[in-house]
Amino acid sequence: MKNHYDVMIIGGGMVGLTLACALARSRLQVAVIEAHELTDVNKHDDYELRVSAINRASQQIFSNLNAWQGIQSRRLSPYQKMHVWDSTGDGVIDFDAADLGVDMLGHIIENKVVQLALIEQLKTSSNIDWLCPLSVESIQYADNKSTIKLDDGNEITTALLVGADGASSRVREAAGIEIEKAPYHQKGVVCVVKSSKHHQQTAWQRFLPTGPLAFLPLSDGRCSIVWSATDEEADRLVSLDEDAFCRELEQAFEYALGQVESVGPRAAFPLVRRHAKNYIKPGLALIGDAAHTIHPLAGQGANLGILDAASLAQVILEADLQGREISSYATLRKFERWRRGENTLMMYSMSGFKNLFSNEQTGLTMVRNLGLNLVNKVIPVKHKFMRHAMGLEGDLPEIAKTIGW
Repeated sequence: MKNHYDVMIIGGGMVGLTLACALARSRLQVAVIEAHELTDVNKHDDYELRVSAINRASQQIFSNLNAWQGIQSRRLSPYQKMHVWDSTGDGVIDFDAADLGVDMLGHIIENKVVQLALIEQLKTSSNIDWLCPLSVESIQYADNKSTIKLDDGNEITTALLVGADGASSRVREAAGIEIEKAPYHQKGVVCVVKSSKHHQQTAWQRFLPTGPLAFLPLSDGRCSIVWSATDEEADRLVSLDEDAFCRELEQAFEYALGQVESVGPRAAFPLVRRHAKNYIKPGLALIGDAAHTIHPLAGQGANLGILDAASLAQVILEADLQGREISSYATLRKFERWRRGENTLMMYSMSGFKNLFSNEQTGLTMVRNLGLNLVNKVIPVKHKFMRHAMGLEGDLPEIAKTIGW
C-alpha cells in the first residue's frame, strides 16, 4: 500500500476491476479498495444468485484484458437464441445468432466468476494494488486530492477518485452529487431452478402484466430466473413454500420448459431507475451502478457499466499519453459526454418497455403484440436490435471492438 495513487477505485466488482485491468501496464499507479474477499468456484459449487448476461462487447473487453480464459476455465453458459413472448396475446419475437453469422448472442455468467478472472489479471500488474479486504471509513473529496481513511487506520490520497461502489455509492455521496430516482414499483425475484426440459442454450422471457419473467441458461442445464413483479406479488412469491412456488412458476412460464422440478434459495431486490445528475467532478468519476441503474428486463445493466469502465480507461490513457492531467474537468468531461447519452437512451428505452408491457390495457395489449410480430418479420429491424444488444455497434471504446487492443 502506498500513501498516494494516481487513480483510486472504490469497489472491486466487475466494473471497478474492468477499469483497473484496463489501466494495467501504464505508468499510472492504481489502487482498488474492496471490502469483501472472494473464494474461488468449482463445478460442484451451487450457482450464485447474481448472474449477468454478458454481451459480445463485454466479452471482447475481457478477452483484451486476458480475463476471458479465466472465465471460461470456471463456468459460463453461452446462448445462441432468445425467445420472447407476451402472455396477453400472440406477440412473439425470436433472435438467433445464426441470422447474424455468429456463434452466440452472449453468455450467462455469475458475477463472481467475472470478478475472480479479473482479479487474477490485476495481480499480475505491478502498477495496481489490490487492497482487500479493507473497508472505507471516510472519504474527503477535494478536486485536487481526495483522502480516503481505511478501517485499518491508514489514510491514502489520490488525484482521481473513481466510484465503482454500487447504487448506494459513498463516493457519490461524498462528492455531493445528486441522483434522479424513480422506483419501478417492482422487485426482482431471483433463484436457480431445474426444469424437466433443457433450456436449449436459449434465453427465454415471457411478459406478464405484473412484469417480465426470464429463464437464463446455466451450464449444467438449470436456469437462473429473474421474475419481476409488483412489490406485493414479489414478497408473496418469496414467502411460498418450494412446491407452491414451482407450481406458480411453471404456470406463469406457460410450461415452456416443462415442469419446474426444484428451486434453490430465493431473494427479491427492489427495482429502481437511478441516474446521477453528474458523472464527474474535477478529480472524481462515477461508473456503473454508482452512476446509473436500469430495469433488468433486457439484461443490459452490467454491460453498460463495463462500457463505462472501458471508456473511462481510454479517456485516462489518452490524456496521460498526451501529457494532459487525467483528473482535470476537461479530461473527465470527455468521458461524461461519451457515456451519459448512451446510458440515458438505454435507461428510458427500458422504462418504456416496462410501462408498455406491465399492464393489461386493451389498446396497449394490441399494440405490443402487433409490434413484437412486426419486428419479428421485418428482418433488417430485428437485426438492428440484435446488433445493438450484442454490443456490435454504437459508440464503443477501442478495447470493445479491436482484437489485441
